[in-house]
Amino acid sequence: MATVIAAMTMSLDGFIADPDDRVDDLFGWYDNGDVEIPTTRPDLTFKVTPPSAGYLHKMVDSVGAVVTGRRLFDLTDGWGGNHPFGCPIFLVSHSVPPGWPRPDLPVTIVTDGLESAVAQAKKAAGEKAVGIGGANVIQQCLSLGLIDEVRVELVPVLMGRGIRYFDHLSGTPVRLSDPEVIEGKNVTHLRYTVL
Repeated sequence: MATVIAAMTMSLDGFIADPDDRVDDLFGWYDNGDVEIPTTRPDLTFKVTPPSAGYLHKMVDSVGAVVTGRRLFDLTDGWGGNHPFGCPIFLVSHSVPPGWPRPDLPVTIVTDGLESAVAQAKKAAGEKAVGIGGANVIQQCLSLGLIDEVRVELVPVLMGRGIRYFDHLSGTPVRLSDPEVIEGKNVTHLRYTVL
């Protein structure tokens, strides 16, 4: 069965975006090295350091489906229906976004709840992992006990305010394993198993 992974880039003080949804201060590590990590999007190739490259290669290769919330979907324009990891997208939403669905693109709009979206994504992913994107969806999944692994790309910046990675959790405390730590340039990759 597919492992369900929450992964976000986060500031040292816990934010994944500023109050206006900008990530400029957080995403510099995706372009601070010499190793190219291509994605399925011709407009998006990461250039990272060797430690980050090994970490990213494993992540990109292991994800077989993505579950996202409406906010992230709208901010990325649904990745144009082509997620950078080259996998199907399962959008959790109370309503169908304008212009969707598009029958020629691997985007499934799930209006009957988060648990249904995760179950459908697991089936689509097969033996690969399911990535969960968007702070609100991740928080709900953690509260429901649906997350198997938490990843934090920790960036050495203090933002002071914005959108938090871990906020509004119920069923706490959520206990995690000791981290696997990979040091990159201007980022520390932390990988935890949910206990």
